[in-house]
Amino acid sequence: MYMRFDDEKQRAAASPDGLAAYPGGALLEVVLLAAVPLAMGLALVAGFAQTALLMLLVVTVVLALFFAGYEAGRPALRQIMPTLVLSALAAAGRILFAAVPDFKPVSAIAIIAGATLGRRNGFMVGALAALASNFFFGQGMWSPWQMYAWGMVGYLGGVLASAGVFDNRATGKPRMVTLVTCGLASGALYGVIINAYGVLGFVRPFTWPGTLAYVAASLPFDVIHGVATAVFLAVLYGPWTRRINRVVRKYGLRG
Repeated sequence: MYMRFDDEKQRAAASPDGLAAYPGGALLEVVLLAAVPLAMGLALVAGFAQTALLMLLVVTVVLALFFAGYEAGRPALRQIMPTLVLSALAAAGRILFAAVPDFKPVSAIAIIAGATLGRRNGFMVGALAALASNFFFGQGMWSPWQMYAWGMVGYLGGVLASAGVFDNRATGKPRMVTLVTCGLASGALYGVIINAYGVLGFVRPFTWPGTLAYVAASLPFDVIHGVATAVFLAVLYGPWTRRINRVVRKYGLRG
């Protein structure tokens, strides 16, 4: 029994999915990522005075544990390189489009990473892109939240791709309507996470009219974010996934 577990441990460590390859690992991964919205709900119900600090602590711990889990998988350099390259491209794209508020390719590239390299790498690309680009835009309390929000976009993109949502299995061609819809929804997802942090942490006293005013002020930016992601997915998804998938198949980068 001990030897069997040890064999499973070694196979999991060699897998691109790392700890998620353990029995129950995927469930633990979901529970870890769900800890952030659960903490938000708890903070809202309990009415903590230091909500912003509490939630910042929770999201930072979640990110640290997720990164530690990825590192515990001991991925080879050839497995890490595509993730790092896509992270760099996403960060560079955010900086390149700095003059246009919220019209950025980060979410689209994170979704492409999740679709081609797996959900965990999709999360890593989104998170690392936020971290790297904020050395240009400025680091602050918002950085862990942007890392988590863009990471979740990439993670869910990987989940949807694994379910066959993005590609027509019969023809192998992307489903453009689905991709555009997902792109628009990603802007909403990112906005919900960032807005929830802003409302719970900084709208004092908490009131529904104040919350609606905060969300209304951010809505145009979230719409632009969703439209941008849809546009970038429509342009990049097909050619990028074909090229990345060839590398993935050649080097066995995805389990």
